Amino acid sequence: MARIYLAFAGIMLYLCAFSSCKKSPEQALTGWELADSIVNSMSVPIFPEQEINILDLGAVSDGVTDCTSLIQTAIDSCSRLGGGQVVVPEGVFLCGALKLKSNVNLHLETGSVLRFSTDRSAYLPLVQTRFEGMECMNYSPFIYACEQENIAITGSGTLDGQGADWWAWKGKWGGEGDFDTGWKEGDRCQKEAVGILKKMVDDTVSVEKRIFGEGFLLRPNFIQPYKCRNVLISGIRIIESPMWVIHPVLSENVFVKGVRIESLGPNNDGCNPECCNYVLIEDCYFNTGDDCIAIKSGRNNDGRNMGVASENILIRNCTMAEGHGGVVIGSEMSGNVRYVFAENCVMDSPHLERAIRIKSNSVRGGIVEHVYVRNIQVKQVREAMLKINMFYAGETGDWIPQVSDVYIKNVTGMKSDYAVWIKAYNDYPVKNLYIMDCDFSDVKYGNFVESVENVRLENLVINGAKVKVLQ
Repeated sequence: MARIYLAFAGIMLYLCAFSSCKKSPEQALTGWELADSIVNSMSVPIFPEQEINILDLGAVSDGVTDCTSLIQTAIDSCSRLGGGQVVVPEGVFLCGALKLKSNVNLHLETGSVLRFSTDRSAYLPLVQTRFEGMECMNYSPFIYACEQENIAITGSGTLDGQGADWWAWKGKWGGEGDFDTGWKEGDRCQKEAVGILKKMVDDTVSVEKRIFGEGFLLRPNFIQPYKCRNVLISGIRIIESPMWVIHPVLSENVFVKGVRIESLGPNNDGCNPECCNYVLIEDCYFNTGDDCIAIKSGRNNDGRNMGVASENILIRNCTMAEGHGGVVIGSEMSGNVRYVFAENCVMDSPHLERAIRIKSNSVRGGIVEHVYVRNIQVKQVREAMLKINMFYAGETGDWIPQVSDVYIKNVTGMKSDYAVWIKAYNDYPVKNLYIMDCDFSDVKYGNFVESVENVRLENLVINGAKVKVLQ
C-alpha cells in the first residue's frame, strides 16, 4: 500500500509541474522546475571496465586500409562478452557502416580519426531508417544502432564523414564544386527520390516495400540510434556529415554532451532528436549547413500514424555559429512536440539565420506546446530572433499546425532584421506567447506578426524603446 501511495504522490507531483505551465507567466516560468526533473530522472549509461583495442585485432591506421570488419568484430565481441569499451587509438582508420550493440562504448582516444568511406556500397545492406521524417529502407547511417540499450560514442577523437563527396547528391544547393560528382548513370536525384518516398507515405505503402539505396540519391545520416534506450554521445568532434549529423529516432534517455560539430553541407543539421523522450543536449558547439538543433516527430502520415511526440528535451550551455536556425522545432513535426527547454546558449554568426524557430505547414501539421527559452545571448542573426512560420515551404493541405504556450525570457540580441516574426492561420493563431525581459538592438524592420492570441509582453525593449504591443 505504501508503494502505491508513493507512486500516486509522484504522479500528482509530475502533473502539478505540468499544470503550472498553464497559469500566469510568473507561475508558468516555474515550469523550469520540470526541466530539472527531466535531468534528475535521466541516468548516463555506465559500462564495464573491459576494453578491446582495435589495433589488437589488426586494424591499420593508415587511412587507406578498410578496417570496417575488424571494428565491427570488436563491437560484436565486446557486447557478447557483457560490454565495455571498444578503443580507437591515435591514427586514421578508414571504415564503412558500423552497428553499435548494447553495452558498448565506442571510445575515440586523442588523435584518433574514424574516416568513413565515400563508397556507397560500404553502407549496405539497407536498414530501416528515416529520411527527413519518413520511414524507409535506405543506406545505413554511418554509425547505426537499432533496438539497443546502453550505447555510447565518447572520447576526444574525430569522426570524419568526408561529406563533400555526398553533398553533390543534393544537386545544386549553393555550395561549390561539381554537382554531379559521385552520380552514376540511372541515379534518381534526391528531389525525385524524396517525391517517390512521399507518395509511398501518402499511399501507406509498408516500410519494408519502401526500398531505396542503390539508384536513389538519399544521403545517409551520420549517427542514428533507432529505437534505443540509454544513449551517450560525448566529447567527440564530428566533421563533414553527408546529411543530418546526430539523429536519434524513437529513442529515450539520450545524452549529447560536449560534442563539436563542424559540417557546412546541405541539410547538415547538427542534432535532430525525432520522436524522442528525455533528451539532454549540453555544452555542444554547432557550425552547420542547416539547423543547429532541430526537434522533429515524423513527417505527414508517418508522424501522425505513429503518434510519437518528441518531449522532455533540455538544451543548455551550447554555442551556435553558422546555421539556418539555432534552436528549432520542425519542420517534420507531424507527431507533435512538447516540453522543450533551452537556456544559457550563445548564438553568433552573420550566417546564422534565426535564433529560435518553429516551422511547419498544413501538409505536415503537428502541435507544438510548452516551449521555454531563457538566458540566450544572440550577438547577431540574419533574419529574426524568434520566428514562427506555419506556412513553411509553401505546402498547403488539411492538417493545420498549432502552436501554444511559448515562453521567452532574458534573450538579448545585438543585430537582426526582425525581433519577432510570426505567421499562422487566422483560425489557429499562435496562442499564449509570453516575452519577458528581452532586449533586441539594431533591429532593421521591427516585428512582423500575423495571427497571435493572448500575447503578454513584460519589459520587451526593441532598439532602445519599450514595446507594449507586437505589431
